[in-house]
Amino acid sequence: MSEQRDRLVWLPFDPAELGEVPSGLRYEVVDPREHVPDSVGDVAFYVTPYAMGPQVGDVLERMSGLEVVQTLSAGVDNVRSRVPEGVTLCNGRGIHDTSTAELTLTLVLAALRDVPGMVRDQDQRRWHTRWRPSLADKQVLLVGYGAIGQAIEDRLLPNECEVVKVARTARETDRGHVHGFDELADLVPSADVVVLIVPLTDETRGLVDADLLARMKDGALVVNMARGPVVVTADLLAELHAGRLLAAVDVVDTEPLPADDPLWDAPGLLVSPHVGGATSAMWPRAHRLVREQLERYAAGEPLHNQMTGAY
Repeated sequence: MSEQRDRLVWLPFDPAELGEVPSGLRYEVVDPREHVPDSVGDVAFYVTPYAMGPQVGDVLERMSGLEVVQTLSAGVDNVRSRVPEGVTLCNGRGIHDTSTAELTLTLVLAALRDVPGMVRDQDQRRWHTRWRPSLADKQVLLVGYGAIGQAIEDRLLPNECEVVKVARTARETDRGHVHGFDELADLVPSADVVVLIVPLTDETRGLVDADLLARMKDGALVVNMARGPVVVTADLLAELHAGRLLAAVDVVDTEPLPADDPLWDAPGLLVSPHVGGATSAMWPRAHRLVREQLERYAAGEPLHNQMTGAY
């Protein structure tokens, strides 16, 4: 990338949050969901707001000088199809590893130990001692093994469980063997917990359907930290109402989840409102990544987290 002089950068936060910003770039604080300034055609580097919906990409077609789109989310399914040809798309890899891994472990433990039931008992001033499964001695099937997947593994292993790793293609790593998606049907019958942390692509849409769910053992827990459409919701609901599986989801097909959606009343389901990355740990990591990306951009160096090929 050639040297960039006086190119315009749109940020969703005050540049002061970055510390010392690279020289030779101009900065504007813009949330295009609320207002699109006349400078839209001059934007060369667009840092999107931290938002899950497609609205953050509505402005892309008006950015005639655009060179880089930097998201603050690890998933880019809300913008990737709208990024113009020749524009570099970078995701927020590394920003949400800690926060998402923490919530994953929280949901696993809360669902297994029935923390929601305890909260309901507390609301009713009811003392109800119960025996519940422990995470210890269980097998966890971790479907998706990027940076967030590794962070989840780091938090699971101290709980004395076995972690079996699955990714798009099989490979050997310094952390052990990673199975491929083509082995998933043979792996799920042995799993006590199945954690989903894959990107939403044509390959992963509907990955967890009636057939795969039927292969899971009775009482298994499904935890969706990926995207709602990775799981066929109607198929999951059928298993939940049959009382055969448990589930915890941080993502759903339609967000916010409508008040009349059947997921709200599904037995054995714990719902969190897509808050995997929404913690105090996010912004320091977001600011570090954006600052480094801008420094590399200003110096004409290759950017991190470039999204290429089939992701």
